Amino acid sequence: MTEESDPDGEWPPAAMEIDTSVAHSARVYDYWLGGKDNFAADREAAERVLAATPGLRQRVRANRAFLVRSVRWLAGSAGTRQFLDIGTGIPSANNTHEVAQAVAPESRIVYVDNDPIVLLHARSLLTSRSEGKTDYIPADLREPEQILARAGQSLDLSQPVAVLLLGILHLIEDHDDPWGIVARLMAAVPSGSYVAISHPASDVAPGQLEGQRRYNERVATPQTLRGRAAVARFFEGLELVAPGLVQVHQWRPDPDDDPPPGFVSAHGGVARKP
Repeated sequence: MTEESDPDGEWPPAAMEIDTSVAHSARVYDYWLGGKDNFAADREAAERVLAATPGLRQRVRANRAFLVRSVRWLAGSAGTRQFLDIGTGIPSANNTHEVAQAVAPESRIVYVDNDPIVLLHARSLLTSRSEGKTDYIPADLREPEQILARAGQSLDLSQPVAVLLLGILHLIEDHDDPWGIVARLMAAVPSGSYVAISHPASDVAPGQLEGQRRYNERVATPQTLRGRAAVARFFEGLELVAPGLVQVHQWRPDPDDDPPPGFVSAHGGVARKP
């Protein structure tokens, strides 16, 4: 275990305050996954969205399963040994370091999130195989250079890195240029690096935009759902890995995966920097 993210030795920082009166995205997502690290405001917001978007819980779980399959592929077939997981969320089953180090114990993982409650749980994200390493950075995706500078203390950014942006880019509004943020991240890593992206879709299921409206009424960080063409822009200049940009439950499904008829999920894909 490493506590490099806590230079003063306090874990968590004693002065940390958690605002439980306003819903936060990591805690809402935790509730949808069936977790218990959420408060009344989070549960109220989550239920309002569920009422407008039937099947949302299943789509959230499909996104988590995409994390498992993509990280397993990156650590296995792609031979990736370094992972930068931005928008980590509250720890759940099959966190990135657990999946990657099960394939390659020497893998190094840096987690990034800006929700203080995630920091409260960061100890469980910092349990590493002895051959590898994990670290946690409290930072905002809107400041990619800061993230990269801190990540460079644990990762060798001259060697390939897998950048994971799973269920996070919809929390960056258009005026903050999420496409530019992804481009800046990928410009800083070498050829042979990868990016994995999942993004809630505005164009695959009824009720999605109404769900977005209800979510934005209650949650501190608004979300912007996007269609397939807008998500495809994140991969410009990169080489998409087969099967390309698909709904996440369709990306290299396991043999025993059996989604119900008509099931839809987020847009997602994995791409390599040439």
